[in-house]
Amino acid sequence: MTPTLEAPATPARADVPLWRPALTLFVVLSLVTGLAYPLLVTGLAQTLFPREANGSLVERDGQVVGSALIGQQFSDAGHFWVRPSATAPMANNAANSAGSNLAPTAPALVEAVQARVLALRAADPGNTAPVPVDLVTTSASGLDPHISRAAADYQVARVARVRGLPLATVQSLVEQHAEGRWLGLIGEARVNVLALNLALADTYGAAR
Repeated sequence: MTPTLEAPATPARADVPLWRPALTLFVVLSLVTGLAYPLLVTGLAQTLFPREANGSLVERDGQVVGSALIGQQFSDAGHFWVRPSATAPMANNAANSAGSNLAPTAPALVEAVQARVLALRAADPGNTAPVPVDLVTTSASGLDPHISRAAADYQVARVARVRGLPLATVQSLVEQHAEGRWLGLIGEARVNVLALNLALADTYGAAR
């Protein structure tokens, strides 16, 4: 049997510029991924979720006072305190989300936790309950807007005493702003600190 011989592959023509298909592909992909896709996603977000797409901003009297997604520091005893933040150059800096990156046995972490415990005890000397861990430790983001129910309940007596309110009144306000687990399964019960403090101010005025 005579073997069949295949014709050799035709070599690429030297006169065909190879940069044209590469440039065409670059332009097409740039238009799709750099222009069309961002415009589509932005348009859908602004149409379907305008508040979330614009930062979940919280307003009072026409002024932006914060975001429901970003923690905000409160230092006076008449407000609920948010979780500590390790962001720099200031706490809860949304432009520099970061944790402390300290090991559990790091002396600096131990000292920081001890100092936070002392600050909580000093603000509420009569409270001998165990301090919830999220009130003395930072998170990986440093931007947590929520605290645990335990952390909110721990502060109820202090806030009520400083504001001259019945304990049950402040506890009821915490209950109203408590958020459960997502779908009843994911996450933990929590309270948005900014929303809770704004409710205090709206209902009972500024802290004394």
